[in-house]
Amino acid sequence: MSHDLELQDIIQYRNAYFLAFSATMGYVCFGWDIGLIGGVIALPSFEEYFGLLSESASARASLSANIVSVLQGGGFYFGSRFGRKPVLLASAVIYLIGSIIQSTAGIGSSPAVGLKVLYFSRFFGGMGVGLMSALVPTYVSECAPRAIRGRCTGCIEVAVGLGNMLAFWVNYSVSLNISPGQMQWRLPIIAQIIPGALFLFFMLFQPESPRWLPSAYIARKDQDDDAIRADFIGKHRLPLLTQFRKMGESKIIFLRCIIPSLATFFQQWSGTNAINYYAPEIFAGLGISSTSSTLFATGIYGVVKFVMTLITLAFVIESWGRKRTLIYGGLSQGLMMLWIGGYSGAHPNQGIVPGTYVSIVAIYLFGVFFSLGWGFTPLVLGSEVAPGHLRTAAMSLATAVTWLFTYVIAQITPIMLDHITYGTYLVFGVASFIMAAWTTGYPLEDIKYLFEKDIIVRSLEDAPGGRIFIGKRRAVLVEELRAIDTLPTNSPKDISDELSK
Repeated sequence: MSHDLELQDIIQYRNAYFLAFSATMGYVCFGWDIGLIGGVIALPSFEEYFGLLSESASARASLSANIVSVLQGGGFYFGSRFGRKPVLLASAVIYLIGSIIQSTAGIGSSPAVGLKVLYFSRFFGGMGVGLMSALVPTYVSECAPRAIRGRCTGCIEVAVGLGNMLAFWVNYSVSLNISPGQMQWRLPIIAQIIPGALFLFFMLFQPESPRWLPSAYIARKDQDDDAIRADFIGKHRLPLLTQFRKMGESKIIFLRCIIPSLATFFQQWSGTNAINYYAPEIFAGLGISSTSSTLFATGIYGVVKFVMTLITLAFVIESWGRKRTLIYGGLSQGLMMLWIGGYSGAHPNQGIVPGTYVSIVAIYLFGVFFSLGWGFTPLVLGSEVAPGHLRTAAMSLATAVTWLFTYVIAQITPIMLDHITYGTYLVFGVASFIMAAWTTGYPLEDIKYLFEKDIIVRSLEDAPGGRIFIGKRRAVLVEELRAIDTLPTNSPKDISDELSK
């Protein structure tokens, strides 16, 4: 696409892009916390303030896991009763309150009490981040036009990468420029209030989702967009429990609703959050000794991921499709993890050797390949395949799976690094060799046709090299399925009978 067409595209869809920018500021908050806490707990001033220096390695690993993961405990949310916008505004307020309490933990109290306050404030702040992470993908995908839906939903991962990068460099800056003491570790926590305040401000000017409130059509070039209306013909806005019950009304519906959760499950087991949360410890395990050096290496990792995320959003997500990015990204990031595990197993507890630099590059390349595939695609894929009338329940379940296994990864990573060392990377490497379905280029309202007939054939047909296994067989075209579905004389049973001929 030429620069003129790109500019025309931005102007044409400016409202949608601004909506995506505003909503994904919530994921900047999420990314900021992911990048923040690992660097904060690595600061000697933090360990000294809360009395962690006197603890054994296993006890410190357990405490680090608790401090990091308690935020995920508050991150579970199911609901759609109050709409998208009001809940997102409430999430910003909760996040801000939690951040303020975190920044004051331990003031006027003993270290033991201060640690409990830190636990509570991270749990409370996690409630706000949980609301954001549950609703932002759904809100953006419901509001964005089909032509730029992948880009708008992909902005979420850009926001996470931006939050990561900024937090990494704030941690590095305070380690260099702030003398050891309370303010050295409090300033990064105080700084996370900024993205929360921006999110609250920008969301004040955004409308409700047109698919939650079908009478409103916003953020689209065509005020009479039939796509929104088509998504709701014959359907009413269902209570959440009813949505969960309807998820099992047929095998196809169940498959479409469970795919977002499966995608986010495998995303967490790629090891990305292990690096995001514990990058300073991981770089130290490769031979980098000083705290400032590990934080600097972590900052470079944040820049690499953010830049690659931007490139993927601009040039890859819509041109490559969903399946290719998952396959190529998953295989490549898995190879990087296997290299790091092999190096760590062959060179335990050694200083810097030539292989150390290769392993550091492998971590950076992991960030590149993750951003290329499993960083973006699960969110985009999940919001696309879920049925419109059940999307809230399906995405809420996927978000719950994300938070559950983010919690699990945050809990077990320092323990795994302490007990099985290099085996940690081997686990993540093996988990990365997976694949999923491709849905690029289809309207949300046409995704259902991808699951109507020839699911296996369609899956292999879209996969790189997949046609070797199916020969000349081809799946029924979506256009043909849509044409059959629009015949007024055919009932759903008639259509099913005709497809089975």
